[in-house]
Amino acid sequence: MRPPEGPLIHRLAARLRHLPPSCGPVRLVGVDGHAGSGKTTFAGELAHLLGDAPVLHLDDIASHDELFAWTGRLLTQVIEPLGRGATAHYAPYDWQTRAFGPPRALPPAPVVLVEGVGAGRRGLRPHLAHLLWMELPREESWTRGRLRDGQEQRAFWSTWVEAERRHFAEDPSRPFADILVRQGRAGYAIRVGPVNTVGPDQKFTQGDDPSAMC
Repeated sequence: MRPPEGPLIHRLAARLRHLPPSCGPVRLVGVDGHAGSGKTTFAGELAHLLGDAPVLHLDDIASHDELFAWTGRLLTQVIEPLGRGATAHYAPYDWQTRAFGPPRALPPAPVVLVEGVGAGRRGLRPHLAHLLWMELPREESWTRGRLRDGQEQRAFWSTWVEAERRHFAEDPSRPFADILVRQGRAGYAIRVGPVNTVGPDQKFTQGDDPSAMC
């Protein structure tokens, strides 16, 4: 069941619409977090509020052989064309057949969401208008992901966890997040992220408190 859309996520969508373009005419928004942290669900909710904005899932860019070594392909297939105001074409990866499929078009919409582990990596950050981080601890995220994917993906998860640990140790995203997002039973808690925060982290604010997002 999808969490209900609350006022905070509506305000976030409005904020994103008014950001300066960051990649040609596009406001490229990254949604990062640990595997299983709820990125796909949140990105879908946010895309809907943005008038069905395109969502690029990094699961379509990564592969078994390149769990995280896909920066060059993303820049060539997606970022460079969007930066020219052109439609990008990327070949989505099929995790069942272990092969890249036929090209898929990604038009230069006013807002394009890039969702997946590593969306806030250093090679992509210069092209982002905003970086959102799903604030769920990695062990809890991984437990959710394992339950979601079932026993058939057990071996893959063993490989993935170590690869994700190494990635974030070498190229962390959270310290550069503009917004931190936590999914709750009644919607999302949203607050400014570390890159915009001076001093100790602020506490999350649920509900309609104006201090929940600046």
